[in-house]
Amino acid sequence: MSNSLSPESNDRRTFCKGALAACIGGGVTLIPIGAGISVWLDPLDKKGSGSESTAVKVANLSALPKDGVPRKFSVIARRTDAWTTTPETPIGAVYLLRTGDKTVEALNVVCPHAGCFVDYLPSKGSYLCPCHNSLFALDGKIIDPNSPSPRALDHLRVEIRNDSEVWVEFKNFISGHSEQISQS
Repeated sequence: MSNSLSPESNDRRTFCKGALAACIGGGVTLIPIGAGISVWLDPLDKKGSGSESTAVKVANLSALPKDGVPRKFSVIARRTDAWTTTPETPIGAVYLLRTGDKTVEALNVVCPHAGCFVDYLPSKGSYLCPCHNSLFALDGKIIDPNSPSPRALDHLRVEIRNDSEVWVEFKNFISGHSEQISQS
């Protein structure tokens, strides 16, 4: 009796060895590829602006007069998307109005009608949209019921931190709608 293997048995054994080597090699290769893809997609998993506070320091209380006259301030913030962080740049503006010793109201300067910036008119004690001449009261409400603006000026949430810092949760809203629809 000969101990030699038949060609059919040898082919099967070679195929099984090759298949097992391919499975092991493929498994070993997929682990680092999976880890690399996971690291690459990680920023998309994070909710950046959603999980963190969107409040931005805008001013100090000492910069606001106690007489209730609004002051316009630029809102400067650092923006972060999935992979990019931009340096601090202006993202909008607000009117801040001191309503008490440590209470402040914030209004977005953008008119809800067509997106123009409103101006404060000290002589009238109101805000004017130069694009369509709508007048808004100090609290942001529409003065003229025939105004083309679909809503009052947009109020923003304000926090006083460290007894002197004015932080505003800044948002821009889509113009032309009667309800506030936040821009993404």
